[in-house]
Amino acid sequence: MTDDFRVRYAPSPTGYLHIGNARTALFNWLFARHYNGTFVIRIEDTDSARNIADGEKSQLDNLKWLGLDWDESPENPGEYGPYRQSERNEQGIYQPFIDDLLKRGLAYKSYKTSEQLKAEREAQQAAKQAPHYIYEYEGMSQEEREAEYEKFEAEGLKPVVRIRVPEEKVYEWDDIVKGHISIGGKEVGGDWVIQKADGMPTYNFAVVVDDHLMKISHVLRGDDHVSNTPKQMMVYDAFGWDIPKFGHMALIINAATGKKLSKRDNDILQFVEQYRELGYQPEALDNFIGLLGWSPKGEDEIFSLEEFKNMFDEHRLSKANAKFDQKKLEWINNQWIRRDKDRIMPQLIEELVKAGLISEEEAKAKQDWLAEAIDVAGVDGISYTRQIVDLMREPFFQLGEVTDEMTDYLTSEAGQKVLAAWNDAYRALPEDADAETYMKTIRAIQNELEIKGRELWNPIRIATTHQIQGPNLPELLVLLDKNSVLKTMDEINAKYLA
Repeated sequence: MTDDFRVRYAPSPTGYLHIGNARTALFNWLFARHYNGTFVIRIEDTDSARNIADGEKSQLDNLKWLGLDWDESPENPGEYGPYRQSERNEQGIYQPFIDDLLKRGLAYKSYKTSEQLKAEREAQQAAKQAPHYIYEYEGMSQEEREAEYEKFEAEGLKPVVRIRVPEEKVYEWDDIVKGHISIGGKEVGGDWVIQKADGMPTYNFAVVVDDHLMKISHVLRGDDHVSNTPKQMMVYDAFGWDIPKFGHMALIINAATGKKLSKRDNDILQFVEQYRELGYQPEALDNFIGLLGWSPKGEDEIFSLEEFKNMFDEHRLSKANAKFDQKKLEWINNQWIRRDKDRIMPQLIEELVKAGLISEEEAKAKQDWLAEAIDVAGVDGISYTRQIVDLMREPFFQLGEVTDEMTDYLTSEAGQKVLAAWNDAYRALPEDADAETYMKTIRAIQNELEIKGRELWNPIRIATTHQIQGPNLPELLVLLDKNSVLKTMDEINAKYLA
């Protein structure tokens, strides 16, 4: 492991693991592992009002499920801890740096009320001006500012601390993903808050202090952080610290609408937890997420995490928006299901148990039969494991209603002949007849009656399963209990066979 490459994923425990955040974590992990560097997990929990119970646990559990590991975190701290911002704040890590900026006149206390700030914004809007903060101590000396502080304190007001923005300065960096970026100080929107009235540091301040003290060398994050970068560079400059290399990954957009993927977009499932519950495979999620804004060489699209790690090249991160294509995710997951059905089989059986189609005790006793039935039901065609429930429900566990279309097949002249012939033939077959025997029997009926196609197959399928479409019928009949099939056929014959 080398200290030359130290990267971090720094989630807020304000919700579950979003696909976009999972991509940030994955690419930082790939970057660290490819270069034999260090991957750090740091929890940015300063916004206590938005934190949710188990938010941190959910983030970490789902990262582990995706197969990601880390070298330093709250649960396995290294020498740069603590690894939660709230704990770092409690230990007073940020305050000396804020005090230093205040002392040097690079930051100041602001006592403006929310009503004053609102009035300023409305005035700027009316004047068609870009929103910006108006410095209230213009022309004052340090002593005069201190006197103002005392006056406001006497009135019982609590200050925020704002950093002075050098508006004349241009902030430039060579972005790992986007290339050269230049943003002027005037575009930042004026002096911004580095410490809230409750004493908590703001994100853009704390993240710089943490990244510096934790010796983070590279920062890979989403495109929406570009506007934060000049603010953070101001803090680095204020302390004379080395600035890490930034890389801002392309936006993820909804392939169907072309719009930025939003957590309010209900057309797409966006949280790893949701895909996990449906029975998507972690390898498939990694595979899909790894192709969101990154392109490998060649035409292949199915890669393991290990393969991604070995071929990772940060210069292949795309500037173009990454399209979230649900159909492609389903296809990739199907490929992983087909690739390793034996490993996934227990998950498929568990889906049947969870759906109440079979008890756990029965599932253990019938493991081999269930594996065969799942294969015959068409596991190769499912996109995620929960879909096996609908494939297996009928006819393995339940029988559907006989529809008008089915009745037409059963009561037609051809259907009546097939039903009668099948009734005699099926009863004569041994209980352990194999698929080849069933096929020969049906072919014999075809040759005898000179009836083929749907007029032959559908009456037999309906009589035994109450279905028109389904798995390969001879293979299906092998798996169905003969006594149960006979009971179904007797009910059909009694009602429809003349």
